[in-house]
Amino acid sequence: MPTERWLSAEHRSPEEQQQALSLRPTRLSEYIGQRDLVERLRIAIEAARGRGEAMEHTLLHGPPGLGKTTLAHVIAQEMGSALHLTSGPALTRGTDLVAALTRIQPNDVLFIDEIHRMPVAVEEFIYPAMEDRRIDVAVDTGLHARTVTIHLKPFTLIGATTRAGLLSAPLRSRFGLTHHLQYYPSADLLTILERSRGLLEITAEGGALGAISERSRGTPRIANRLLRRVRDYAQVRAGGSITQRVVDEALALEGVDGEGLDGLDRAYLKTIAGTYRGGPVGLEALAATMGDDAGTLEDVVEPYLLQRGFLARTRRGRMLTPDACAYLGVEFKPGSVGEGNAASVLFEEEADGVEAE
Repeated sequence: MPTERWLSAEHRSPEEQQQALSLRPTRLSEYIGQRDLVERLRIAIEAARGRGEAMEHTLLHGPPGLGKTTLAHVIAQEMGSALHLTSGPALTRGTDLVAALTRIQPNDVLFIDEIHRMPVAVEEFIYPAMEDRRIDVAVDTGLHARTVTIHLKPFTLIGATTRAGLLSAPLRSRFGLTHHLQYYPSADLLTILERSRGLLEITAEGGALGAISERSRGTPRIANRLLRRVRDYAQVRAGGSITQRVVDEALALEGVDGEGLDGLDRAYLKTIAGTYRGGPVGLEALAATMGDDAGTLEDVVEPYLLQRGFLARTRRGRMLTPDACAYLGVEFKPGSVGEGNAASVLFEEEADGVEAE
C-alpha cells in the first residue's frame, strides 16, 4: 500500500507549499467559497480598520486543505499588517511564545497552525496575551522568584486546527470569531481551478476541469494538486492541451477513479465487503486485517467515504451503504439482526456464487 497519497490534503513537500502559495488569493474579493465566513470577516475587518484597531482573535477549524492558512494571509493583507507564522508543535516553551509576541508591531497578525497541539504551559502564557495584551514571565525560582510583566502591542491571533475538540475550553472561549470551514461543492472547486489554470497558463478544454473538480474530494488543495499532475501528463503525453481523455488517463495513472477514490479507499471498502461481508466491523479489526494504522484509517480514509455516503458508522462498527455496494458491484441485502433491530448488511458476490445468510 502506498505511504503517500495524492488525494491527501496534507502538504507533501516545501516545493509544493511554495507552489500552493503562488496560487493563493491575497484579497477577500479573490477568495472563492466559504461565503458565510467571508462575509463575517469582511464586516470584522472593515469595522476594525474604521476604528484603527486590531481585528478580533479568530479560530478557524476544519479538515486540512480548505484554506485556513490562506485566510490568515488574506486577513493580514486586508488589514495592511504583517503576518507572523508559527505552529503549536513549534511552541514547546512559554519563552517561544514570548519571542513570537514581542516581535509583532501594532495590529499585526500572529497565525498559529495546529493550535490544539500547543502545550498547556504555553496556553497559560497566551491567555493574558489575548485578553490584556500582556505576558507575565517568571524570573528565577524559589525564594528569589519574581514576575516581570511584558506589555504587548495590539495584535490579532488567528488559530487554525483540524481537531477543534482538542482545544481547551478556556482557550476556545477567548476567540471572538470562530468558524468551521466546510468542504467545497464542485462548482466552487471548478471556479478555483479556472483561476489556477489562468495563473499557471494552462490550456484546457471545456469539461476537463470539471472532471478534476469532481474528483477533488471537496478540497481546494487536492484540486490544485491534481491540476498540476494533469498538466505534467498533458505536457509529456498530449502536447500540453488538457482534455477529458487526458484527465482520465492522468488520474488513472495516479490511481484516482471517477468517484475520487484512490487505492487505499478502494482497499478499505473491499476489505469490509469481502472479509466482513459488508459489516458491521470494528475499526481495530479492520485496521489489523489491512495491516494499517487505525488512526490513519479514521482520520485519512473514512472522512471522505462518510461524506460521499459510502460508509456508515454505527455503535456496532463500520458498515457499507447501498451506494458503496453499487460502486463495488456487490449485492446489498438489508436485514435485521441483534439487539434493537439494528440494520445489518448481508452481501452476495455474484461471481463467487456465495449465498448471503
